[in-house]
Amino acid sequence: MSPINRRTLGVAAAGTLVGTLALHGASAASRPGDGDTRREDDAAPVGGRTAAPGELRGMWIATVEHIDWPAADSTADRARADLLALLDEAVRLRLNTIFLQVRPAADALWPSPFEPWSQWLTGTQGRDPGWNPLEFAVREAHDRGLALHAWCNPYRVALHADPSRLSADHPVRRNPDWAITHGGRLYYDPGLPEVRRFAADAMLHAVETHDVDGLHWDDYFYPYPVPGEKFADDASFARHGGTANRADWRRNNIDLLVRETAERIRSSRPDALFGVSPFGVWRNRSTDPGGSATSALQTYDDLYADTRRWVREGWVDYILPQLYWHIGHAPADYAELVEWWSRTVEGTGVALWIGEAVYKVGDPQQPAAWRDPAELSRHLAFCRDRPAVGGHAYFSASRVVADPLGAMGLLVAEHHGTPAEPPRADPSARR
Repeated sequence: MSPINRRTLGVAAAGTLVGTLALHGASAASRPGDGDTRREDDAAPVGGRTAAPGELRGMWIATVEHIDWPAADSTADRARADLLALLDEAVRLRLNTIFLQVRPAADALWPSPFEPWSQWLTGTQGRDPGWNPLEFAVREAHDRGLALHAWCNPYRVALHADPSRLSADHPVRRNPDWAITHGGRLYYDPGLPEVRRFAADAMLHAVETHDVDGLHWDDYFYPYPVPGEKFADDASFARHGGTANRADWRRNNIDLLVRETAERIRSSRPDALFGVSPFGVWRNRSTDPGGSATSALQTYDDLYADTRRWVREGWVDYILPQLYWHIGHAPADYAELVEWWSRTVEGTGVALWIGEAVYKVGDPQQPAAWRDPAELSRHLAFCRDRPAVGGHAYFSASRVVADPLGAMGLLVAEHHGTPAEPPRADPSARR
C-alpha cells in the first residue's frame, strides 16, 4: 500500500490515487483583477526579509494520522525516543531543518489556550499527554544544530464530518457556525473574520511562546475540490462578500490571513521566518499567460491561494512549493516548475526552496522515473545551476529514514558532502 501523504489527505475524497497529479479543468474566466472585488488588502507590502545565507536541507515530520510520528498508542517515553531517533537521522543525512507538524487539525502539540491537545498524541483529543512535545522538539533540535519550524494547517478542523466527535471544549463545539463540512471533513470557514483572527492567534501562540525558528504552512487553504460538491460558504459570503466576485472574495480572505500573520510575526518574533509550502502550480499557462507550461490543479483557482502574490508582496520570507513530480512529467514537469518559481522569486528577496517527493520513490504505482534511485539526485543537480533555488525539503520523515531504493543515500553522497548551516531570519535585512 502506498504511504499516506499530504496530497492524499487533501484529495482522497475525489478518488485521486496516492501521488498522482490532480488534473482539473480550471475556469479561464477568472483572472487577477477581474470582477468587482472589495479589496480590503490594498495596502503597502509589509516589508519582507531575506533569509540569511544558508542551504536548506529540510525534512517534514507529519503527525496527522501518525504518518511519521508519534506511533499510535505510544507512551510519552516512546514518543520522545522516536522523535530523537528522527532528529539523529536528520543529522546523519546532513539535513539542517525540521518542519514539525504541531497543529495538524485545529489542535495542538503544545499547551494551547486556543485549541485542544491533539488526538495524535494520546488517541483522545483534549487529553493532556503530560509533556510538551513542541518544547522538547525545539530543545533537542537546537542541541543538534537543527532549525525547527512549527508546521501548522490554517483551516482544517477534522478528517471526519461529525462535530460531536470533537472534544467538548473545542472551538467548533462552542461556535458551530465556524465550521463547514466538505468532502466528509470539517473545515473552519475562511470567510469569517472572527475565524481568521482566531486561527492566526492559535498558530502564533506556538511561535510567541516557543523558540521555534519559523512558522510554516502547508498547502491547505480552501479545501481541495471534491467532484459534485461545492464549498458551502453561502452564509459568510452573504454577510461579508459585499459586491465581490466569490472567487476573488475567497482569495482576499486568504490574502488577509497571510498578510496579517506576516505583520504579526515580524512585530513579535523578528527572528523567526514565515513561509508556505503550496501545491506546486500557481496557474496553468492555458488559463493565464503568466502561468507555467502545465496542465494541473491551480492554487489560484482551486484553493483560492494567490501564492505568486504572496511572493511579490513580500508577505512570506520563503516559498517552498511541493514539486512532487519527476523531470519530464508532461502535465507538471519538475524542471518547468523550478524555472517558473525561479522567475517568480527573482528580485523579491523571498527565498525559494523546493519540496521533494521521497514518498514516491520505489512506489510501483508511480511512473517509471520514480523507480530509478537517481531521480531525486537529478533534481538537486538540476537546481544547482539555478541560483534562485536555495535548498530542498523532503516529504516525509518515515520515507526519508526508510530510504527506498537507496535514493536518499545516493543524494547525500552526491550533494551533502559537508554539513550546511540552516537558513535563519535576519531581522535587520529588509527589502
